[in-house]
Amino acid sequence: MSHKRQPAVMYERRIEGVFDTHAHLYDSMYVEGEHVKTPEDILANASLVGVNRILIPADRIDTSIRAIDYVKQYDGVSGVSLYASVGIHPHEASSYDEKAQEYLVEAIANRKENKVCALGEIGLDYYYDYSPRDIQKIVYRKQLELAYELDIPVILHEREAAGDSIEILKDFYRRGQMRKNPGVCHCCSCSLEISRELLKMGFYLGFDGPITYKNNVKNIEVLSEAPVDRIVVETDSPYLTPVPNRGHRNEPSYILYTLERLAEIKNIDILEAVRITRENGLSLYEIEEN
Repeated sequence: MSHKRQPAVMYERRIEGVFDTHAHLYDSMYVEGEHVKTPEDILANASLVGVNRILIPADRIDTSIRAIDYVKQYDGVSGVSLYASVGIHPHEASSYDEKAQEYLVEAIANRKENKVCALGEIGLDYYYDYSPRDIQKIVYRKQLELAYELDIPVILHEREAAGDSIEILKDFYRRGQMRKNPGVCHCCSCSLEISRELLKMGFYLGFDGPITYKNNVKNIEVLSEAPVDRIVVETDSPYLTPVPNRGHRNEPSYILYTLERLAEIKNIDILEAVRITRENGLSLYEIEEN
């Protein structure tokens, strides 16, 4: 017997001022299959529920270019302000060379024109090991050095590599080579112990759709303890779709479900959750509210 998947549902109310701090809107998943969505569709849906800021992160040089181009082309559509990041994900560490570094330096040097607010995603990923671990660590260090030299926050990616990742960060911190606002741990899934170390160094913690999943104890523990002035919300679109739309391709308009769950865990009103995470996102990415 076949089970027809239920259609995705939009959040039932509009709450103005939501900041989705991590959404890969250039991803090819949006133009594949039968449910094609244009950038205009995605941004219109986001605006309907009150999302008016989105940061579009990169993971390679080509997606860094695409993120910047997307921002330049669609910034302001449906009243949504867009921002970008540039960087090399650990999966792509083997591709990091002098040419890649030159591109990152140039893109960040022109950060105002490009609306580049961060270097990332960078980090370590031992789950897939698409790049050798020793190469991942070298490239991680190089990009952390670059972020410090260029005075820009980082977006950290870590999977099954918490020990090595935190030791590298602590080394930079001990040597005084870390900004006061060093960046964010994207899609924070680390232990309480690691999250405390990150917070000590000044990092923000990013929370996504998985906090809405049943039995996701670790994320809930970290979020429960995290100070409210250090949390931001993300969709990681088109991935990590929150309940009740899990199984569908994610997009920024679904972020209110994550915010609703965050508000419940932190025992605050959703309006307060929206305000707090927006202000934190602006502080993290050093964006002036207008």
